[in-house]
Amino acid sequence: MDRIRIVGGRPLRGRIAISGAKNAALPLMTAALLTDEPLILENVPRLTDVRTLGRLLAELGMGFDMEELPRGADGSGGDRMRLSAANITSTTASYELVSKMRASFWVLGPLVARFGEAKVSLPGGCAIGARPVDLYIKGLEKMGCEIDLAEGYVIARAPKGGLKGAVIRSPLVSVGATHTLMMAATLANGVTVLENAAREPEVADLADCLNAMGAKIEGAGTSSIRIEGVKKLGGTTHHVLPDRIETGSYAMAAAMTGGEVTLTGTRPDTIEAALTVMRAAGVEARVKGDEITVRRNGSRLQAVDVVTQVYPGFPTDLQAQFMALMTLAEGDTEITETIFENRFMHVQELARVGANISLHGDKAIVHGVEKLKGAPVMASDLRASAALIIAGLAAEGETIINRVYHLDRGFERIEDKLGLCGADIQRLSN
Repeated sequence: MDRIRIVGGRPLRGRIAISGAKNAALPLMTAALLTDEPLILENVPRLTDVRTLGRLLAELGMGFDMEELPRGADGSGGDRMRLSAANITSTTASYELVSKMRASFWVLGPLVARFGEAKVSLPGGCAIGARPVDLYIKGLEKMGCEIDLAEGYVIARAPKGGLKGAVIRSPLVSVGATHTLMMAATLANGVTVLENAAREPEVADLADCLNAMGAKIEGAGTSSIRIEGVKKLGGTTHHVLPDRIETGSYAMAAAMTGGEVTLTGTRPDTIEAALTVMRAAGVEARVKGDEITVRRNGSRLQAVDVVTQVYPGFPTDLQAQFMALMTLAEGDTEITETIFENRFMHVQELARVGANISLHGDKAIVHGVEKLKGAPVMASDLRASAALIIAGLAAEGETIINRVYHLDRGFERIEDKLGLCGADIQRLSN
């Protein structure tokens, strides 16, 4: 199993190109099930999660071709993917693949919308919280679906004549449920309105692609999305939007080490909440077009409290990275996690490199220290992995990060991108 070795203490200087967003690419891939015409995706990141979903779609009979394109010297560029669901042979998504990645469950909506039936494994638990799927099920039931649960599978059957438009108000904001129900509604009879919908940029990106395929979606990116069903969708070519979580993670890495890094190919508007908090902590973040330049002089960071919120608030997917940043801040930082339970599993590993953090239910109090010292650590999930990278970049001496397969799920060639900016970082293969 691969590990990453970092010798900390080097300021980062240079340019880092931001990859396509994992959380946009996955629902876009799933949307290919809605049409028998090819869907071509550009700027696709080269990640484990993308390959995992590709295997599941291929198991359903999807034609799946990935063209791995060369990257620029700064890591710029993405792959091109061609998906064709003209000859789907199965509407069953197996436990073996769905259990590896929860986003695989999103095939439920497109399958039942286009083929009238679907059998999809329940995704099971998660290291950072249960993330129940009842919102998906209740939404599809409102659209006329008959749902059965049997032997760990959700079995969905559309009514005769297809799904029916409905007004669906979710008691909780759920990105996954918004993706799933929006895709299902594109082929439903009549109008569907999703109230209390997720507002994330990835939802709007999916809607843009679906509209290019012939869907009639209004309001994506707001809390109320209106979808007028159509009889058929066609193919299109779509460019995956930049990854805002990768952008925020590298911005925090630059702020942690000092120096100056320019992040290229970004969407600055999608991480405004994170940039606002970083500026309050004493980090300079200049925006020019699609570039963000992050700079910190020798002055110490200042503690800033944060509460994770649904978009456009501070993202839960940057909570661990921000906690790592605040370990060296002057004063105490209160971080409140409101989205996922159990998302403080990185705290004990940060403590191994000298962080002083106390837990109080859904709050973590980070008591800033003057220095961190390298140590062996173990990643518990994707975002915790990034937090340990950030801590290791600033820690004195050597940090070895184990279980870095989590990183490969959501960060493309992270050691190469940081290495180009002067980090002493390398991947070790056993």
